[in-house]
Amino acid sequence: MGQINPVVGDVAGNVKLIIRAAEQARDEFQADLIVFPELTLTGYPPEDLLLRPGLSKRVDKGLKKLIKKIKGIAVLVGHTSGIAREELYNAASLIADGECLGTYYKHHLPNYGVFDERRYFVAGKDACVIEYKGLKFGITICEDIWFSEPAAQALDASADIILNLNASPFRQGKWQLREDQVKQRALETGLPIIYVNQVGGQDELVFDGCSFALSSTGGKVARAPAWQQGLFPVSIHRNAENELILDGELAEKESEMAMIYEGLVSGLRDYVEKNHFQGVVIGLSGGIDSALTLALAVDALGSKRVSTVMMPSRYTAKISLDDAKEMAEILCVNHSVIAIDDLFEQFLSTLSDQFVGKTVDTTEENIQARVRGVILMAISNKTGAMVLSTGNKSEMAVGYSTLYGDMAGGFSPLKDVYKTLVYQLSNYRNTLSRVIPERIITRPPSAELADDQLDQDSLPPYDILDNLLELYISEDKCFEDMVASGIEADMVAKVIKMVDRNEYKRRQAPPGIRITRRAFGRDRRYPITSGYSVNSKIE
Repeated sequence: MGQINPVVGDVAGNVKLIIRAAEQARDEFQADLIVFPELTLTGYPPEDLLLRPGLSKRVDKGLKKLIKKIKGIAVLVGHTSGIAREELYNAASLIADGECLGTYYKHHLPNYGVFDERRYFVAGKDACVIEYKGLKFGITICEDIWFSEPAAQALDASADIILNLNASPFRQGKWQLREDQVKQRALETGLPIIYVNQVGGQDELVFDGCSFALSSTGGKVARAPAWQQGLFPVSIHRNAENELILDGELAEKESEMAMIYEGLVSGLRDYVEKNHFQGVVIGLSGGIDSALTLALAVDALGSKRVSTVMMPSRYTAKISLDDAKEMAEILCVNHSVIAIDDLFEQFLSTLSDQFVGKTVDTTEENIQARVRGVILMAISNKTGAMVLSTGNKSEMAVGYSTLYGDMAGGFSPLKDVYKTLVYQLSNYRNTLSRVIPERIITRPPSAELADDQLDQDSLPPYDILDNLLELYISEDKCFEDMVASGIEADMVAKVIKMVDRNEYKRRQAPPGIRITRRAFGRDRRYPITSGYSVNSKIE
């Protein structure tokens, strides 16, 4: 099982990665066959790169190179087949002994959530069973294994075993859903199944690997670890009764909290590495969101590639300064303190004529956030380090953030992480080694943009807020349904209005890692201009 991390669009680099992995599998493991993930040559998802005929030409050249270069081992690789904008397939080919032994075209093209394959591909219809080394391999691709028909077709075509190539993104609980679905196919067909998934980050998506092999009765006989590139062997032989037997090693399953944390680390690392940033810079406030972001960044990149800046104002508590400094010292990152009061005063002085007769409100708070954003972006421009935005999903949902201020940045690791989960992940990280000072976790959260300010002054308690957001965002519950479930009507209406009217902010937010089944961005596409509201009822 070739659990690798391709780069989208880098066909030449992905071909080299395939060749290296194939040679390693042949030389170190004496493998006969290596199975790679879906669309191995292009990486997944290539999105509108698929509309460029030039990509198809590069894929064709890449396949020819694999046929020419790979010796002594067979490879099953995913690729595009056909011509962009005319008839393009999501395909997989078995290459061995200097030739292509057969090609399969994906039947089921997912077109929901983060997937939009019908925009690009034509669906295949036929089974593909290829005999190699005395075994008949039935080939399927990703979504096909979630339906009975492709596996049944392979059985009818006399397959001995099914090989399933995948690019299945991570989200909470997804690994169990995959295993349950594949087990169902094994039980239906009585065939062993080998499921190979890619690993690594691609923009908002992150892939956990967790490739596995099941026996003909659905028993798990091999499992690759999560979040690790590598080659994971599965041996196949027949017993005295001529039954096909699979053997391999079972990697230990990680806890759900470990899976989420490592997914965030993996997604952040690959976004920085694949986009060739020097490192990252973080506005460290002494609060829990920036603290968790710092922990993720150091775990992803190492302390030498991470720097922090504390930007206190007149409203910043001393404990925030102390806690930020302590955490920076624990993680050995370069830490600076740049006070913003003078800059803030200059803005107020410059705008004094425009502000005459107007009371102090959130405008002055937003100016502070934007001063900090300008400082961070200036450091980014000068050093080549990318700014990490530190906002969480709860804040993004209700607009508790400042455009061009704390939303400034190139990437937002916590964009799909609710505030309650921020606390859980922070406590989890401290079980590995203490990096987040306890006071950061236990003190009430505050933006510290005004005197005696707490988040709970303008928001419901986060446990209540996050429950409401989950109902409205992930489950698409309407106002009436939420009230009928026993939640106070005024609170429901307030939260829904906050979510709806802040869509314009989310459209301008940096990308972030998807870990839930309904993330902002690719998953949830709502109009900014909309007359659909809590009060818009047909009488």
